[in-house]
Amino acid sequence: MKTLHYIAFTLLVVGGLNWLLVGLLKWDVGMLFGGQEAIVSRIIYVLVGLSAITILATHRKDCKTCMGEMPMPENKM
Repeated sequence: MKTLHYIAFTLLVVGGLNWLLVGLLKWDVGMLFGGQEAIVSRIIYVLVGLSAITILATHRKDCKTCMGEMPMPENKM
């Protein structure tokens, strides 16, 4: 399950960075693979979406910060 969590998290970060590039530069990483209609791009988009669902479904159970195993940083304000 830990491996799936890492893969899903990595794909989710890739998707987030892609949206950052779209928002700032109007450039989609999927264009490297032939645009949104290319099968490779569509597979990547589906994998990123499934990763988001996986993280949503398993986050509380896998995240050490949420489970209290790691100390939360103190707010020094």
